Amino acid sequence: MNQLSPEAKAHILVEAMPYIQEYYGKVVVVKYGGNAMINEELKSAVIRDIVLLNLVGIRVVLVHGGGPEISDLLKKIGKESKFVKGLRYTDEETMDVVQMVLGGKVNKDLVSLIKNAGGRAVGLSGMDGALFEAVRLVDPDGTDYGFVGEIKKTNPQIVFDMLEKGYIPVVSSVAVGMDGAASYNINADTAAEKLAVALKAKKLILLTDVRGLMRDPSDDSTLIPELKASAVPALVKEGVIKGGMIPKVECCVEAVRQGVERANIQDGRVPHSILIEILSDDGVGTMFS
Repeated sequence: MNQLSPEAKAHILVEAMPYIQEYYGKVVVVKYGGNAMINEELKSAVIRDIVLLNLVGIRVVLVHGGGPEISDLLKKIGKESKFVKGLRYTDEETMDVVQMVLGGKVNKDLVSLIKNAGGRAVGLSGMDGALFEAVRLVDPDGTDYGFVGEIKKTNPQIVFDMLEKGYIPVVSSVAVGMDGAASYNINADTAAEKLAVALKAKKLILLTDVRGLMRDPSDDSTLIPELKASAVPALVKEGVIKGGMIPKVECCVEAVRQGVERANIQDGRVPHSILIEILSDDGVGTMFS
């Protein structure tokens, strides 16, 4: 590996300075999941990025899913994972596992990793302080997903309280039921978007397993680096935005329409992609504004 000269290192720090000034005291919500969460090296890079941003005065909130871990535990207890239109069908037994994995193991592992990297984190479930309140998600065509919820209300005070005390809140994507159900499984992208809006965040970052939005998914050079929310419907019509990218793009569009300054879909497999996006001239992924 090439060692940077002291001058090059100084240049990087000087380049970061205006961005640190711009983001100082502002909230950045990062949704974390997928490959970046499974690969230990990438996990370490993501955690160090978050701790560094926190240390320079940027208020980072980490929202996480845990699909692979949920599937693993279901497999261990002999239960098959079932998906409906890309969402995990969540019966009562699966909901118990979701709560155990997201609110327990994954959440506390992330808190521990942040501590080991020199940061201070506090683990929160979307049920703590009724952070997320939801009703059962049912499609207009009557599709039922079991205990999968649609967030109707966000009560961000508990997160504000933790940010005020200098902690990095680590939030799992489950919600309190408003309609009699005890709890609901929530799509982590949606949870991050709703929280970013409620916290009046400056930026929402969705870490995923692709470089961003590409005109041709098989060709990295067709990455669309920046997109106005108003241009999205035409790209859906053209078939550029399709499949699993549609809900991610919808989250970003909804976030910027509701007052979040910028929203990003970027590759969590790129080491330190969060720092590159926030603290450098280069940026990564696709930014919605």
